[in-house]
Amino acid sequence: MAHTPRLPPAAAAATPQSIDSPDMCRAGRDMLSLALIDARNHTLHLLSLFEQALGRAMRVEPMPDVVPPVWLAGYIGWFAEWWIGRNTQRSFGSDCPVRPTRLASIEPGADDWWSLQRMPRAQEHAIPDLPDLAQTKAYLLDTLESTLDLLDNAAETDAGLYFYRLALFHEDMRGEQFVVMAQTLGLPLGVEQAPIAVTREPLLLPATRWELGMPESGFAFAQERAAHRVDVPEFEIDAQPVTWNQYIEFVEDGGYDREELWHGEGWRWLGAQIEGRRGPRHVEQIGAARNGTGGSVLQRRFGATVRAAGHHSVVHLNWWEADAWARWAGRRLATEVEWEIAAHHAVRRGFRWADVHEWTAGTLQPWPGYRADPWSEGTGFDPAAGFGRARVLRGASFATRARLRSLRRRGFALPERDDGFFGFRTCAL
Repeated sequence: MAHTPRLPPAAAAATPQSIDSPDMCRAGRDMLSLALIDARNHTLHLLSLFEQALGRAMRVEPMPDVVPPVWLAGYIGWFAEWWIGRNTQRSFGSDCPVRPTRLASIEPGADDWWSLQRMPRAQEHAIPDLPDLAQTKAYLLDTLESTLDLLDNAAETDAGLYFYRLALFHEDMRGEQFVVMAQTLGLPLGVEQAPIAVTREPLLLPATRWELGMPESGFAFAQERAAHRVDVPEFEIDAQPVTWNQYIEFVEDGGYDREELWHGEGWRWLGAQIEGRRGPRHVEQIGAARNGTGGSVLQRRFGATVRAAGHHSVVHLNWWEADAWARWAGRRLATEVEWEIAAHHAVRRGFRWADVHEWTAGTLQPWPGYRADPWSEGTGFDPAAGFGRARVLRGASFATRARLRSLRRRGFALPERDDGFFGFRTCAL
């Protein structure tokens, strides 16, 4: 690649010290250039891992929550080109029109292959004449080159850098989607969860007044904007997400057969499962050990059956399951503000996060002063589509890029989703 990014200058007060820092939301041109190259290299690395697992044809069976990996990779490049290279009004930043004036793509067939309108659905993975892996990689390199060239002349303002920061975090999130798809498909990617420390007792935090929401400076997703203060009473919160050992007790106590433990919608979801649900997704066996010393969980992990460590966070369960466990335990799911306060102030006391994305109580709602962004409609990251139904996810997983591991990151998913690396923690009633 001909383009060589400038080395970052001496860091100013608000400048990230590393491309892995969550402060990349305020990064200038130089750090963004390095980070965009890093993100694209990571995408290409993931593509190579999929190629090793699937072969050069890269064919996967049609199933929910899975798209062809070649299509997803091409879409990453298409998204950046759509909002940067082809967007003549990119300098407006978040004030850019939803349908700005656009130029033609550097790849004449790009819109036919990778636009959202062509996103493959569960039962229709075939896209006529979808480019092969080599063509897709070439498009990824070409679009990165054009992005970096335009970045060189972008204004060093939040508006001028908005879409470059967006493209970076969008690619990082799609990178985790690749890992989630590998788990869903049972593909060995060679990625593993880091060892986890022992569990600790719940933590008591005092009543406080807390400001939720990202500051106006820098990049943030629409659902994270509109900073506002809320009063929070004293609360007791788990020091870590609920573990397999804890979840086994719920299963052994008939948790999946007791309607009184389930939210009405959750019970209907459970009844609709054709094979009968008796544990989180990908679990092959779960129950108490015969000798009475703890429990046992056999789980499919990237295609291999492994015994889950009892003190590791339970993973691949949906919001309904998390809520049912909390009711069974005589507790409740943590609210997102409780989670955020503890993550900021109780880490030295043993609060552990970044094992799993954590379901929180309540539904996703816009904060006061919410303002839609110009780009997310139809992408799967549109908060407006989930208001009143989607549930908020806090934290991060082992598959989340480090710069996305922010204490204020506000993810979300529909309550029935269980393909992601989802877990939960609880609070005392």
